[in-house]
Amino acid sequence: MNPASRRASKNRMLGNVVLVAGPLVSAITLSTDTGATEPHILAGFLVATGIGLRIEAAITESRT
Repeated sequence: MNPASRRASKNRMLGNVVLVAGPLVSAITLSTDTGATEPHILAGFLVATGIGLRIEAAITESRT
């Protein structure tokens, strides 16, 4: 397994974790009903980061 493939695999796994963490943060915030928007903004950033990591992994994987 070459280093580029390992990196793509790690990015894909991290992207999955972050994609799950984003909605989880939002759901936990909704269950506590604090009315603050900051956790939802954080959840949006987590989802965007997860999508970016998955796209980067797909691009890296297609080059190898």
